[in-house]
Amino acid sequence: MKVCTDACLFGAWAASDQRLINAHKILDIGAGTGLLSLLLAQANINATITAVEIEPAAATEAASNFKLSPWTDQLHLVHDAIQNYSKNANTLYDVIITNPPFYEGDLKSPDENKNTAAHSTALPWNVLIENATKLISKGGSFFVLVPTLRAYTMQKLCDTQGLQLVAEVLVHNTAKNLPIRAMQKFVKQHVRQIDAEKTNDVIQVKRTKIYIKDADNNYSPEFIALLKDYYLHL
Repeated sequence: MKVCTDACLFGAWAASDQRLINAHKILDIGAGTGLLSLLLAQANINATITAVEIEPAAATEAASNFKLSPWTDQLHLVHDAIQNYSKNANTLYDVIITNPPFYEGDLKSPDENKNTAAHSTALPWNVLIENATKLISKGGSFFVLVPTLRAYTMQKLCDTQGLQLVAEVLVHNTAKNLPIRAMQKFVKQHVRQIDAEKTNDVIQVKRTKIYIKDADNNYSPEFIALLKDYYLHL
């Protein structure tokens, strides 16, 4: 699988969050070849990171990437479906991150490995969120990357599980383009927080935007600030 710019940006954005920097236990759902886990390990050298990946070739490559990295002792690869993992796991995580499959009715590839990675039929969002909610600690953070047009769907699904949206960044290729992705941060609420919100205490969502390229087609200052520690030539 290719390393995508939006996934790199998402990982760097999450890695800059104070909750993630202080986390002890992090879970990467649908880790692919391990990109997000590696980014987070570089940002937080004290965290234990568990990466769950169902697709065999990607899981094999992730395990190899982890072994070859400077953070191999922090990184643990689990080759399984998140549904199976959550049934047997006895750990709650401070942070869960995912770049989930999001295509639904789109034309599928003849390559079933690509379909598993890209199509939400392999992991419907409601199933993803239900299992993430089981595995995240109270007050823990859930980071997710979604297409902009489906950001509200993700927000409503998370809301049903007590995951409150607290931050959302819309990602544009340039200022002339419509946003292509939404980077979202949710927090698992305590029961009393959920009850309070139902009455009159509505949490304000921090909404911002970021442009990948500037008017001269160079990386924007905001992009560089987030990725300079991870890209070799910025």
